[in-house]
Parts: sequence; C-alpha cells; structure tokens
Amino acid sequence: MTSVVRDNPALNRFELEAGNDVAVAYYSRSPGRIIFTHTEVPPALYGRGIGAELAREALEIARSERLRVVATCPFMAAFIAKHAEFSDLL
Repeated sequence: MTSVVRDNPALNRFELEAGNDVAVAYYSRSPGRIIFTHTEVPPALYGRGIGAELAREALEIARSERLRVVATCPFMAAFIAKHAEFSDLL
C-alpha cells in the first residue's frame, strides 16, 4: 500500500484513504494512553488488507508517542493478538 494513515484529532480517529473510501479507527485519549473503540472499513475495501494496514500504522503512531494501548474494539484487539510485536503496547 502507498497510502498514509493520518491522525485526525478533531474527529478522534486515524484515517486511511483508499480511492474514494476512507477506513477509520476511532479512539479516545487520556494522559499516557489511547483507547481504540471502533474500526470501520467500507465494504468496497474488504479483502485488500486495508484494516490491517490501518491498525498497524495506528499502533506504530501510538508507539512513537509512547502511549499505552487499550483495545476495546474487537478488530484492534484481534489484530494485536495476532501480531505479538504490538503486545508490549498493552
């Protein structure tokens, strides 16, 4: 993928544009932590790895900001469970 995940703090979400569609990972922040609450990938983007790319980049941003991660979103929780390289963020 050549798209870039960007943080949109005004809407409390990370965004990944793919064509005319946007996948999003919603969050709330508190000092030292980020809580991922919901992830949405438009049906037109299913099966292309967009959700995984969004999750990976959002978690890398959290890591770069030294945030602890709470994944109440089932998608993000499952992604972290499958990718041990992010377990240190929990």
